[in-house]
Amino acid sequence: MFWVKGVKHLNKDLASLLRERIIILDGAMGTMLQEKGLRPGDCPELFGLEHPEVLEEIHGQYIEAGADIIQTNTFGANRFKLAEYGLQDRVVEINKAAVKAAKKVAGSGALVAIDIGPTGRLLQPAGNTTFDQLYEAFREQVVAGAEAGADLVSIETMTDIGELRAAVIAARENTDLPILAHLTFEPNGRTMMGTSPAGAALVLEALGVTAIGANCSGGPKELLPVIEEMARVTGIFLSVEPNAGLPKLENGRTIFPETPESMAVYALSLREAGANLIGGCCGTTPAHIRAMAEILRGLPPVTRRPKRVRALASRSRYVVLSEDSPLHFIGERINPTARKKLGQDIAQGSMAMVAEEARKQVEAGAPLIDVNVGVPGIDEPSAMEKAVIAVQSAVDVPISIDSANSAAVEAALKAFVGRPLINSTTGEQKVLERILPLAKKYGAAVLGLCLDEKGIPSTAGERFEIAVRILEQARLYGLREEDIYIDCLVKTAGAEQAQVMETIKCVRMVRERLGLATVLGISNVSHGLPAREILNSTYLAMALGSGLDLPIINPFDQRIREVILASGVLLNRDISARKFVGEFKDRTSLPSEAVRPGSWVCEKCNIPLLVAGKPPGGVDDASRLPVVAGEEKVKQEEGSKGADIAARIEEAVVKGEEHLIVGLVKEALAAGIAALEVVNKSLIPGIEKVGELYEKQEYFLPQLMLSAETMKKGFATVRPFLTQQAQQQFGTIIMATVEGDIHDIGKNIVSLMLENYGFKVIDLGKNVPAQRIVEEAVRSRADIVGLSALMTTTMPRMGEVIEKLREKGLGCRVMVGGAVLTQEYAERIGADAYARDAREAVIKARKLCNLD
Repeated sequence: MFWVKGVKHLNKDLASLLRERIIILDGAMGTMLQEKGLRPGDCPELFGLEHPEVLEEIHGQYIEAGADIIQTNTFGANRFKLAEYGLQDRVVEINKAAVKAAKKVAGSGALVAIDIGPTGRLLQPAGNTTFDQLYEAFREQVVAGAEAGADLVSIETMTDIGELRAAVIAARENTDLPILAHLTFEPNGRTMMGTSPAGAALVLEALGVTAIGANCSGGPKELLPVIEEMARVTGIFLSVEPNAGLPKLENGRTIFPETPESMAVYALSLREAGANLIGGCCGTTPAHIRAMAEILRGLPPVTRRPKRVRALASRSRYVVLSEDSPLHFIGERINPTARKKLGQDIAQGSMAMVAEEARKQVEAGAPLIDVNVGVPGIDEPSAMEKAVIAVQSAVDVPISIDSANSAAVEAALKAFVGRPLINSTTGEQKVLERILPLAKKYGAAVLGLCLDEKGIPSTAGERFEIAVRILEQARLYGLREEDIYIDCLVKTAGAEQAQVMETIKCVRMVRERLGLATVLGISNVSHGLPAREILNSTYLAMALGSGLDLPIINPFDQRIREVILASGVLLNRDISARKFVGEFKDRTSLPSEAVRPGSWVCEKCNIPLLVAGKPPGGVDDASRLPVVAGEEKVKQEEGSKGADIAARIEEAVVKGEEHLIVGLVKEALAAGIAALEVVNKSLIPGIEKVGELYEKQEYFLPQLMLSAETMKKGFATVRPFLTQQAQQQFGTIIMATVEGDIHDIGKNIVSLMLENYGFKVIDLGKNVPAQRIVEEAVRSRADIVGLSALMTTTMPRMGEVIEKLREKGLGCRVMVGGAVLTQEYAERIGADAYARDAREAVIKARKLCNLD
């Protein structure tokens, strides 16, 4: 075949090639298929199956242009996407045929990557899809590709690190192929679900992929800072496939602004940023790939030293443990030991207290949360899964999975989105064999306890030997040093006083000789002794001074918090003492005699709060430490029952407290508060605050959706008590993705938000003909018609709908949105409003209905 002539044969493995030179990926498959006759609304994968000669020609053009890797026409060939065309039973057939078509052309001149795209589903708790469902869909696809001869796996355009994680695990566990893992990023530099480039890199590197990176996401200008940020935290190979700029529609044709020449110039910048694989996404043609290949030919990759970053991550936050980072700790409060009410909450499957404990600890400053559901007699794997989902619904911080039950650990690893810490394994061989493979599979870090079949050794040296054994075993399973944390185990001073300092010695040995991170459960030292807070805080200071990385503590213990803040200054971990000064700048010291032994003092003003020997606000039932140690917390605890119910409803919406909202609304109605007042003074202000937090990037899409669901439940509860006029005051909105377009995640999110602001939403779905939209607008007397399109080829359908609405003489307003749309285009087709995202859609809808 003419297009293979002159192409350099790839006779080395991919990793070796990546160390030698820049590898060129191909360009847009969809763009080329549209030029070959693919119509809007058609299934691209079925088109390729029915026209293999078209696929062969496209692949051949990219190879001739200089592509080292061609990607198959299988982007949407998973069971969920194919089901939209009734093709869910042809997954294997479609994937194998696409790989074979590519292999037929590639020969030995290019590598073939089976291309994996998103399912269009949202993972729990943001959606209702489980890890196992995603895993199985991706497993089915990658296995078919591998059996057909694919050389590697390329996962693209993922908006959620949780879904990408499921795809990577499915590919790695069921094939031995190299994996390229790409996310797509919004203009704010994060994914749609809130993950930063650095956070993504830390999660993906731990999963053992060959290369990580980004695709789509605008043009090369937009992706350059993404690659730069990833390069700062990882030494792994980086891959990038930008669009040829953001598309525009001119004279009915989709135009991408970046020329082959401009893309080639950007390719040099991307290489300088650290990219090892460079190709193109939407709008990039063989001409673009040829220009990039020619300018990069002969250039070696930029040398980047492997980085050893010790970090844990959630979906949108990550915590780095290093001598240059702030001091961090793990909040220990989600533990049912000696906590009857929490144990009951877990046993009943409610998880309301679990979520509340997580939220309170984060508000108290905890950057990580330990999750323990060890209640006797329960189904621990099921309880752990529910607890992890509840915690993620309440807060977005990394977690420590605290269980000796390997099934419960795996349930948590599936449910958690990010890179957690498994707490814990031991030096026992049978335990290591259960836990270490799970850590490797799910990209988790693992905490090793310095004990074995003989128990906890009495000396630091013996415990150190167990730490060495844990490290050696972990390496055999493919784990890195930054994946291993060691707990040298705190002995109780009341029973084994002579061994208390052996733990400190062991911490120092592990840090200095092995370079591993260390963890300690501080409160164990004081068990059975009075004034536990004194022992705990003193011991914590000694451990931090000896190199302890991550204490497990009660974040509500004021003495402990003071030690951490002070240690941050003394260990040069709080630069310029910013956190310390911020916390204590208003604190006034009192003469020492003013504070008697055992006194409880206000954390801000240092005023003694002890009255008749009883601490204010109650005592923690697990550690006998104050749940509340400061004036503000005392007020919160004592005033919670008497808090203004309207404010509590608003707060529940802001925090996404689905389990509380119905009861709070009923309480307000029973107290005589008018239904409309509940809506206007509690529910609406709450969701408005959420919108503000979203705009400030303090909240991301998962938090936005959780609050929206909470609002929805609250509004459903109050709706029967509203007058018919009040129920309809917000207006009726029709929502539809236009004909030829099957993308609907964005439209669904907008619909959810509009519903929760009190609008009546009629969602017609996706691929909706103009006539159907007009008929529904007439029938429902709609106030607004909302139109969505994600492809430039379907954008003209919006104009057709608007034209038909105007022909009918309907007075409804039209709002449009979608990734490819602009304000300019919206005005050109006569739309009344353009919304970039769900939050803006609500604002525009309220203005169109004269509510603001």
